[in-house]
Amino acid sequence: MKKLLALVAVIAAFSAQANEKLVVGATPVPHAEILEFVKPELAKEGVDLQIKVFNDFIQPNQQLALKNIDANYYQYRPFLDEYNKERHTDLVPVVGVHIEPFGAYSTKIKNIAELQDGASVAIPNDPVNAGRALVLLEEAKLITLKNPGDPQSTTRDIVTNPKHLKIRELEGAMLARSVSQVDLAFVFANYALEAGIDTNSALIVEKGKDLYVEYLVARPDNINDPRIQKLAKALHSDAVRQFILTRYKGQIVPGF
Repeated sequence: MKKLLALVAVIAAFSAQANEKLVVGATPVPHAEILEFVKPELAKEGVDLQIKVFNDFIQPNQQLALKNIDANYYQYRPFLDEYNKERHTDLVPVVGVHIEPFGAYSTKIKNIAELQDGASVAIPNDPVNAGRALVLLEEAKLITLKNPGDPQSTTRDIVTNPKHLKIRELEGAMLARSVSQVDLAFVFANYALEAGIDTNSALIVEKGKDLYVEYLVARPDNINDPRIQKLAKALHSDAVRQFILTRYKGQIVPGF
């Protein structure tokens, strides 16, 4: 009887170990979709991947720092570095997975040359992405910046604005909805895809910059956790590379 009970205990312990929960925060598209793709493979590795979807850029890091989730997947290094600096956190990148085009869209014009004097332009309201948008406006010769090409520029650094563009800063999730309300809106590819916007229709686009690879992110205390490392390995697999290429048809590209 004692041997039987011991065997049952071993089996129970093994089952618990074989189904260790891993909670990862992600924005819906493409991050949560990519995580859903690797979920069956992780189950074979004894990891019960649970995906918590967020629709903003602050909560995933906040919840990770508070240890309410184990990791997140939605951001690139400059954004993470700025968050750590501003919030006094020490979240750490694990592996880079994909790159999303960041571009400007319009339902009112078909070519950037058609942008009229006094046109309204929506850009992200966080410092890192606002700077990206301003640099793209500068590259399109719509404005000039105090420090040309500086992604840390703010609207206060605009030196010339010959078309008197009215630049509005909006929260990231609002940008896709603003496309029909302004003359030009800078939208992240994940929100564009979620809203059914073809990223190939962008009038201004930033593509393929390694600086903006989207990362799986963890904490210093759990970065070496076997569950995190198994997820990192799965995200860097040939299967995930092919999934990204096939599913998003160039609108999202592998970053590894």
